[in-house]
Amino acid sequence: RLTVSLRGNLEVKGKINVFTFTGQLDAFSEKQFKSFITSSLEQKPLPFVIDLMKIDFLDSSGLGALVQTAKECKKLKLKFSVIGNSRVVQTIKLVRLAEFLNLKLNLEEALKI
Repeated sequence: RLTVSLRGNLEVKGKINVFTFTGQLDAFSEKQFKSFITSSLEQKPLPFVIDLMKIDFLDSSGLGALVQTAKECKKLKLKFSVIGNSRVVQTIKLVRLAEFLNLKLNLEEALKI
């Protein structure tokens, strides 16, 4: 549980952390989003997937949080990928971040990190 508008969960599948988020990833929830991922990765620095399939709304602040997360991963040489519903995917592609965020079609593909 992160905020009223965003809920997060962490599940380990094999040797990959899968972060699942529900709700809205926006200006009100991006700090909690970042701290949830960061604190989990400090405990278990495993490759990970950010599952945004149940995100209803993603704004520029949410995209910024994803970009910051991606930059930190590149510094740490930690592999990651992002999956999302059609609305999230469309938003990410619109701002040309699909490759940078390692956007995948589904969880099965994303787990092949």
